Amino acid sequence: MLIDLNSDMGESFGAYSIGADDEILRWVTSANVACGWHGGDPHVMRRTVQKAKDLGVQVGAHPSYPDLLGFGRRVLQITRQEARDYVLYQIGALRAFAEAVGVRLQHVKPHGALYNAAVKDRELSLGIAEGVADAGGDLVLVGLPDSEIVKAGQAVGLRVAREAFGDRAYNEDGTLVSRKVAGSLISDPAVVAERVVGLVRGTVTALTGKVIPIQAETICLHGDTPGAGTIARRVRERLEAEGVRVAPMGEAIRPS
Repeated sequence: MLIDLNSDMGESFGAYSIGADDEILRWVTSANVACGWHGGDPHVMRRTVQKAKDLGVQVGAHPSYPDLLGFGRRVLQITRQEARDYVLYQIGALRAFAEAVGVRLQHVKPHGALYNAAVKDRELSLGIAEGVADAGGDLVLVGLPDSEIVKAGQAVGLRVAREAFGDRAYNEDGTLVSRKVAGSLISDPAVVAERVVGLVRGTVTALTGKVIPIQAETICLHGDTPGAGTIARRVRERLEAEGVRVAPMGEAIRPS
């Protein structure tokens, strides 16, 4: 078995420190780097890409709505063309830093509310996918299994990676439980590690207790979850103990 572990990175900005990037980068294989619109700033972007390169972690863009005050977790009403241009703009910003330190971008994973809204919004998803396609470079588009964004990526000829979440609770329909609901975030390292093993094998237990099927090539561990560094280490060690090879999503996904 083969799986990618990804984490959202570079979300600190100015005087504000967010996430446990240095700890998590030791254990994941793909980093989703904020591009300045929900978190991150030019100095953080460069530093995060350089650290990922030093540790052999592949780099991807983590674009969002233009919502720094809301950390990208508020839904904004934007058109398909706006989504396309917003995504392309943010990929371009991160790519400049990637090229400056000698790194090639591997993937694009929308952030927060943009990611969740695209699950069921076909037009928004097509705009995102078109922005990624405009950026070129054989970029992988990341989204929930069976979501509109995965379908849109396939429609415009992108490689796609289906994503699961080790530290988030699920609804029975395979969507993520809202962060406003108690129990939506899982922070016990042993529990997260057990869930990740289950996800690799194709199932997860929903918040209701029902076991649901889920297929994914990459699993996200959030950097701002309490104890994120310890969680990431426990997950990586457990996967390797189970004989699962952890590798960047470029290797983990099936050819298009």
